[in-house]
Amino acid sequence: MKTFYLRELAHARSGDKGDINNIGVVAYEPHYYPLICQWLTTDRVKAHFGSLVKGGVTRYELPKVHALNFVLEGALGGGVTRSLSIDPHGKSYSALILTIPIEVPPDLAQELMQRGRQPIDEA
Repeated sequence: MKTFYLRELAHARSGDKGDINNIGVVAYEPHYYPLICQWLTTDRVKAHFGSLVKGGVTRYELPKVHALNFVLEGALGGGVTRSLSIDPHGKSYSALILTIPIEVPPDLAQELMQRGRQPIDEA
């Protein structure tokens, strides 16, 4: 097994609604989706964001578009009009989720490396 950052398997987009951050993670290839589902659990996402997320994390699966949607409650310091954060809209959360490490089986690791992607320990 080799470990890659999520960014090698998917892209993401995030935004706000009050004190809630919404992050969409979309697999680059349909066959990456099951692996992303396996590794991006609500517990893992919550742990990755640490103290940035004060409330719960909910995951929604969108298999027909090979995507996951995460709703992070209490994640924006009260919302845009109340937050003292540099990023009150939570746009940087999409970049942060893409730094989650994912263990990739050998066949998929080989495919990623052939596409110029580097495992974490070899970057």
